[in-house]
Amino acid sequence: MRYPASEKLEIIQLVEQSHLPTKRTLEKLGIPKTTF
Repeated sequence: MRYPASEKLEIIQLVEQSHLPTKRTLEKLGIPKTTF
């Protein structure tokens, strides 16, 4: 699945600001780590 640039930026910011580990944050968002 392709994400628009604005959504990619939002996802990156969510992961960076999360107190959870990256892997766990991505799981909650439903995004595979390889996609990130």
